[in-house]
Amino acid sequence: MTRQLRLLLILLGLAVASLATAGQALAHAALTKAVPADGAVIAVAPVEFSLSFSEPVSPLVLKLIAPDGTARPLTRFTLSDLTLSIASPADLGQGTHVLSWRVISEDGHPVGGSVVFSIGAPGAAPAVTTQSEPAVRFMLWLGKLGLSLGLAFGVGGVAFIAWVTPLPAAARAPIAGFLTLGLLSLPFALVAQGLDALALPPSSALQAAVWQAAAASSFGRTALVAALALLAALAALVAPGTIGRMLALVGWLGVGLALAASGHASAAAPQLLMRPAVFLHAVALAGWAGALMPFAFALREPAGAVALTRFSARIPYLLIALLLSGAVLAIVQVERPQALLETAYGNVLLAKLGLVAILLGLASFNRYRLTAKAASGQIAGSRQLRRVVAAEVVVVLVILGTAALWRFTPPPRALTAAAAQPASVHIHTEKAMADLSVTPGRVGPVTITVSLLNGEFGPLNARELRLSLANPTAGIEPMERQAIRQGDGDWQVSHLTLPIAGRWTVELEILVSDFEMIRLKETVEIRP
Repeated sequence: MTRQLRLLLILLGLAVASLATAGQALAHAALTKAVPADGAVIAVAPVEFSLSFSEPVSPLVLKLIAPDGTARPLTRFTLSDLTLSIASPADLGQGTHVLSWRVISEDGHPVGGSVVFSIGAPGAAPAVTTQSEPAVRFMLWLGKLGLSLGLAFGVGGVAFIAWVTPLPAAARAPIAGFLTLGLLSLPFALVAQGLDALALPPSSALQAAVWQAAAASSFGRTALVAALALLAALAALVAPGTIGRMLALVGWLGVGLALAASGHASAAAPQLLMRPAVFLHAVALAGWAGALMPFAFALREPAGAVALTRFSARIPYLLIALLLSGAVLAIVQVERPQALLETAYGNVLLAKLGLVAILLGLASFNRYRLTAKAASGQIAGSRQLRRVVAAEVVVVLVILGTAALWRFTPPPRALTAAAAQPASVHIHTEKAMADLSVTPGRVGPVTITVSLLNGEFGPLNARELRLSLANPTAGIEPMERQAIRQGDGDWQVSHLTLPIAGRWTVELEILVSDFEMIRLKETVEIRP
C-alpha cells in the first residue's frame, strides 16, 4: 500500500469518526396539532396560537390573513420542544382567519401550511399561498445539479491526483471548468434555497432575508463546506507534488462532508449510521465519476498504461464502498419494497438504480473486455475504451440530474412517520376541557385517547366517558363507544376503524355525577 493510500485511509477514518459523533437529528417535520384547530369555530379571539410538530423546527414565516385578505406578520413567538407558541394580535375581528406558517426542518427542507379558524361564525376563507413557485423549484434543481457536477467531475477529477496518477495536461482545463461551474452554482443554489424557504418569487432574490434564510438552514453548512472543497481542488491544480496531493485529498473528503451536512438521508436516524454512509457514498461517487475524464485523457498519453493499471486495481474498493453505502441509505429511506412503486422518492430511486446498472455494465465491459487490449498497447482497444468511458460520463451526468430531484420528494421513511402522527384537538369550555388524540391520525384502525380537566385546569373526576364520531358530509351516522379509564387517568377507546378521510365531528358525554352530564363537541381532521 502506497503512502498516499495510507494517508487517505487515515483521513477517511477521521472524517467518518467526526460525522459519527454528530448530534441526533430528524427529518421532514409534520404538523401534529394546532390550537385553534383547523376548521374550528370559536366564540372569542385566542390570546395565542399553538403549532406542534413531529420534529424540531425553526420558524421562517408566520402571518395571519384576516377575512378581508390583509396579511399581518406574526413576530412574537416562543419555541418549546416541539411546540411553537405565537402571540395573537389583540384586535382580531369576527369571521374566518388563516394562520399561515412556514418552518424549516432539521434536514434543511422548508415545510408550509395553514390553519383556518373562525371567530363568531365562519365565512369565506381568504386565499393564501404556502408553496414555492415552479420557477423557484427549477432554480433549486438547476443550482443543485451545477453544484453536484462541480463536486463530482471537478473535485472528483482533481482527486485523481491522490489515488491514481498526476493529471494529464489536457484534463486540467475541463476539470477547472467544472470547478468553476460548481463555484458559480453555489450562490445560485443558495438564493434558490432562500426563495424556497420563504415561498417567495424569483424577483425577491436580492432581499437580504432570502440569503439569511438560506444561510441559516442546514444547506448553508453544505454550501460552506462545498465552497472550501472546490477552492482546495482549484489550489491542487496548481500546487506542486505532495502539497497538490494533500489539497486534492482535502477537497475529496470535503465532498463527503458537504453532502453529509444536510439532506433527507443525512438527517435520518440513526445518525451513527446515516451520516457516515452519506459521507462514504459521496466520496466514492466523486472518486469514481471524477476519475473518468482524466482517465480518458491519460489513455492518449504514453504513460496511459500506468494510469490504466492503477485505476483498474483500485477502483473496486470505491465501487464496494459506493454500493454498500448506497444499499444502507436505500434500506433506511425506503423501508419497504412497495414504496419503490408507490412514492415519488421510490420512483426516482428506481430510475437511479437503472442508470447505475447501466454504468456498472459499461464499467464491467471496460474491465473485462477492453482493459487488457489497451494495456497491451493496442490502439483500437484504447480508442474503444475512451469511447465507453465517455458514455460513462454521460450516464453519471444523468444520474446526478435524477438524484437532484430528491430535493422535492420526501422519502417513504418520512411519509410513514408523518402518517403515524396523531390527529389532535383541544376542547375548552367553562366547565371542562378535553385533549383528544386519534392515533394514527389517518384512515384505518385507530386508538382515541382523551385527557380531561375541569374549567380551571384541575383534574376532572368523571365517572364515565362516552364518545361518538360522525361524518355528516359523508353520510356516516355517529359511531358511539364507551371509553375505558387507564391507569394514568386518561380515557381510551380502542379497536375503532375510521373508514374515510375528512373532517369528523367528535362529541364527548362526560358523566360527572348522577345529576350532572357535560357535553363537549368539536371536529378533528383525519388524513387519508
